[in-house]
Amino acid sequence: MQVKALLKKYTMVIALVAVFILFAILTGGRLLYPQNLSNLLLQNAYVLVMACGMLLCILTGGNIDLSVGSTVCLVGAIAAQLLAGGMAAIPVILIALAIGIVIGIYQGFWIGYIHIPPFICTLSGMFLFRGLARVLLHSKTVPINNRTFLDIFASYINIPGLDDGEVKWSCFILGIIVAVIILVVTISNRAKKAIKGYKQTSAIAQFARVIIIDVLILLYTWTIAHYKGIPVMAIWVLAVVFIYTFITSKTATGRYFYAVGGNEKATKLSGIDTKKVYFLAYTSMSLLAGLGGLLMAARIGSINGDTGTSFEMDAIGSCFIGGASAYGGSGTVGGVMVGAILLGVINQGMSIIGLDNNWQYIVKGAVLLVAVVFDVVSNHKTGKG
Repeated sequence: MQVKALLKKYTMVIALVAVFILFAILTGGRLLYPQNLSNLLLQNAYVLVMACGMLLCILTGGNIDLSVGSTVCLVGAIAAQLLAGGMAAIPVILIALAIGIVIGIYQGFWIGYIHIPPFICTLSGMFLFRGLARVLLHSKTVPINNRTFLDIFASYINIPGLDDGEVKWSCFILGIIVAVIILVVTISNRAKKAIKGYKQTSAIAQFARVIIIDVLILLYTWTIAHYKGIPVMAIWVLAVVFIYTFITSKTATGRYFYAVGGNEKATKLSGIDTKKVYFLAYTSMSLLAGLGGLLMAARIGSINGDTGTSFEMDAIGSCFIGGASAYGGSGTVGGVMVGAILLGVINQGMSIIGLDNNWQYIVKGAVLLVAVVFDVVSNHKTGKG
């Protein structure tokens, strides 16, 4: 029974490893090239960032934000136009993130305090923000040439002395540090729970999982250390992931999102302001969409009216594939990251083998359906009262 429970708990991690091995074989090992593994992170940075925000929306009851792709486009368009006009990079970044927050406040107000259904409100935002972006861009592609802006988001970290040779040792050292932090945090959490007498999962199972994760981190960082080293974009992603992991697992506010998704009426009766919870979820989502817009603008080096198209689907898909419940109330940042990386591996693998774009949509749709069906069946939910 314990083996069955472990397999269920780590289904997506097992699936990620299996899919990675499959595409490594199908691509003749090309997926494992340092450049391709580095690009795997760069091409999916916006998904990893926005999926953290989307998780909070989904936790509140399976709600989603359909406007994030358009928010990416609008924030990117404003940043591109300001940079083209000669404004310095730092003020542009602050203005862009502030606009993301304003968009979130706007939608959070309607959803949280006026009780507009999230699907309708964000669907409206999807058209509204996309239209505004295209007006600002005058239906043209605006290039981004500001070196400081590009360096802040799309450069690589190279430490003199460590990274002068073919191997960028700072990258591997960062991998070691992250691996050690994960192990220390796991040991610390188990010790605290033991002192308080909390029930815990098997130590063997938990440490086996941590060791596997640490080994994968070390292998990944060692491989990309042979390319250009640590992408700055990885630092942004790690910062967001750590912050949202802390919020969802260590703070009272984080627990409120789970409570609202589990039973909103009971949560309200317990004295928690559910309106504020919705407001925070959608404000947070738009802030991260704004950051995603900056990351995308820096990576591509330009913005046009189609930037961000279907990004919302990537973020939503990552959450559901990563184990977030379609009914809300359950899901973790770690699981969402697994879902995002799984989607990224599928996308990259299919692109390397040259699979037709139409078939790529079919494969991604099938993977998402299987993930949601698994959630519904494994939790014995049918959607009926």
